[in-house]
Amino acid sequence: MEVKDVRAEEVKLVGEDKKEIEVTSAKELKVAYASFGDKILADKALTKEQMLAKYKTLKKGDTIAVKFKSKINSVCKKKGCWMKMDLAGNTESFVKFKDYGFFVPLNADNSEAIVSGKAFVNEISVAELQHYEKDAGKSQAEIDKITKPKFTYGFQADGVLISK
Repeated sequence: MEVKDVRAEEVKLVGEDKKEIEVTSAKELKVAYASFGDKILADKALTKEQMLAKYKTLKKGDTIAVKFKSKINSVCKKKGCWMKMDLAGNTESFVKFKDYGFFVPLNADNSEAIVSGKAFVNEISVAELQHYEKDAGKSQAEIDKITKPKFTYGFQADGVLISK
């Protein structure tokens, strides 16, 4: 379990009737996480916006070691062997787990998670995309509309924390 220490000073508010009201915040805020894979800390994780900015600096073949926090959009419903995490701007990071060595709960959709591992970009060529569309039975006109490669954001996690 991760514990965040949050300290706040006492705040004195003076209302219109000149009565003092003292407000004291909690001294500790506990955030409980379930841990999967390697043990990781919840601190210093990038936001989803910061993570998307990192992805945009990568080229195919680049990898960076990073930790980020976001919402889980979906999880593999057979084993929990992958998950899609929300990034800014209607994009997602497709997260797999190092060496197929651990899985996450099948019902973790919409949970907050922190993942630590390696981020990378995949580029699917125009020819490969056209091949997939042909295999899917698409018309030649639909296949011919594919003129740009597609970039996907991948992540190989060695450790995951999911909020309880």
